[in-house]
Parts: sequence; C-alpha cells; structure tokens
Amino acid sequence: QVQLVESGGRLVQAGGSLRLSCAAPGPIFTNYDMAWFRQAPAKEREFVARITFRGDNTYYSESVKGRFTLSRANGKPTLYLDMNNLIPEDTAVYYCNAAPYYSDRGEPGPGDYWGQGTQVTVSS
Repeated sequence: QVQLVESGGRLVQAGGSLRLSCAAPGPIFTNYDMAWFRQAPAKEREFVARITFRGDNTYYSESVKGRFTLSRANGKPTLYLDMNNLIPEDTAVYYCNAAPYYSDRGEPGPGDYWGQGTQVTVSS
C-alpha cells in the first residue's frame, strides 16, 4: 500500500513560519503530480497548492498565494510546503496527495493517494 507521510505540523503564532514535509515512495514521487490540501474544523477539505511531477509548474489557491511555497526536494522523494506569514485561518489538518493529474480546480484524478495529515494550529 502506498504511503505518503506528512510531518512538520505544530502550534505557531500568527506571523510565524512552518515547513511541512511529505515523504513519498520513489516511483510515486517521480511520476505523479503532488499537492497539499487542508481541512479546517467543520469545513470541507480544500486545495492549497500543487506541483507537477517535473517540478516545473506550481499552482496555489488564492488564500495562500504569496505566502506559501511548494517545492520538490533534490535527491530525495520529499515534497515541501513552506508557509510564511501564517494567520489563524490557516489552522487545519494538512494532507499530502499524489495523483496522475489534477483538474484546473485542483481535484485529483483517479488513482490518487493520500497521507494521514499533520495538524497546523496558528494562534492569534
């Protein structure tokens, strides 16, 4: 069974920064586009950012554009999400996803994989 393992979530003050990591199996990391989603309490899961399998294109939701940066590590199958200028509205469980493709709205195509999530809490 494919496992995506997220890490890096914790409690942080507003205005602070965090780096989330997602470790993926090598073949998945090499051949799949990858993304982050998040789900806040009592809300639906929403798209945050995605990156192509070559790492040559990234896409962000309007709510995080300019504050979050998505990247693929060199030399190891790890996806990073660098989050700056965090605000309380960023509080959520953040999930890593790998998919053959994503729609223009960030929906993963069939045959995708999810991690278990990592909690990010931003205090005001």
